[in-house]
Amino acid sequence: MKLWKKTTGAIKDQNTIFIASLSSRRISIHNNIDIQALVIKSTSHNEYKIDYRNSHRIFRLIPQSPAKHLQTFTWALTIRMEKTRDWVVALKGLILMHGVLCCRVPAVHKLGRLPFDLSSFNDGHLSGTKSWPYNTFIRSYFAFLDSKSDLFSSFVREEKKNKDVVSMEPKQHVKAMNLFRLHKLQILLDLLIQIKPESMEIVQILILEAMDSVIIEIFDVYSKICNGIAQLLPTIDVSNRNESLQTLKILRKATQQGDKLSDYFEMCRKIGVMKASEQPVIPIIPIDEIRELERAINEEKAIVKMDENERISESRSRNDFYTIITDEWEVFDENLIGIENGDENQLAIVEPWYDSCGSSCGRKCEELPDLISFL
Repeated sequence: MKLWKKTTGAIKDQNTIFIASLSSRRISIHNNIDIQALVIKSTSHNEYKIDYRNSHRIFRLIPQSPAKHLQTFTWALTIRMEKTRDWVVALKGLILMHGVLCCRVPAVHKLGRLPFDLSSFNDGHLSGTKSWPYNTFIRSYFAFLDSKSDLFSSFVREEKKNKDVVSMEPKQHVKAMNLFRLHKLQILLDLLIQIKPESMEIVQILILEAMDSVIIEIFDVYSKICNGIAQLLPTIDVSNRNESLQTLKILRKATQQGDKLSDYFEMCRKIGVMKASEQPVIPIIPIDEIRELERAINEEKAIVKMDENERISESRSRNDFYTIITDEWEVFDENLIGIENGDENQLAIVEPWYDSCGSSCGRKCEELPDLISFL
């Protein structure tokens, strides 16, 4: 059965290369048959073999002429990914795309979201119980690569935008940008940790190859997070509450991710991922750094609260008049009427007459209509 599948897969790949050679003659914008053939060979149906030679040829070609070769590559890979329902082809395509994203070429960093979508991939050749671990792995891998490509382009846009910023202080803006990048990198790291085989049955050469790439990526991203935090901490202004709270949130998140990564690397070692045993120990964010920042934030908060209370107390002491609420009636001069009684003048208090609407106008007021009844 496996031999038959291998044979039919090889035939499919040869047919695809032949069709690509014919169609390339009719499509002038994507007429680089070499790259199209390289993509097909690199994403063959053979689950027991990885074509490193042709993959590396693609990685070398793209930097030579990014405008031409990158466009051809993405076009050829998109057609390949959109047509396939084979987990082997899909996973090889993602590994190939991952390699291209690692090329240090500015044009690659401007790609944005991936031109194809494998977020709901389903293998069409295996039964549901056998295919779901492969489907889950491919979907998780795609989610990371799609986010990474989009993140690269957002960083490029942000750097371009920063050149035009003149209203904000440079130091303040740099801190805000660094906090934004650290937050995005932590989201990316969460996606990386989700890439793992859900069943030991699918652990084979192709899965392990993908996991090697994931391990390298994890260490790179987490190292950037740790280095970014180390550079940011000495410059934090605790009087800026929003900035300090965002930093504290990132510190706590980094500590949680460090714990998760220790378990993740241990799992990778058990299933035989070579890079997991080669990588050095994952750096851990010192808990003292978090406690020190928490203490500084709390102290600053207490100082601000004391200043507010002092200002309120000072404001009250300067006021000469106060509003006093009492149940006793206040008697004014106009309410006192002199009444002559013989030789003595007696003062009597005359209460004003209040009508039904509560006014002291001295005459009967007409009853006001109930406006609510008109609605």
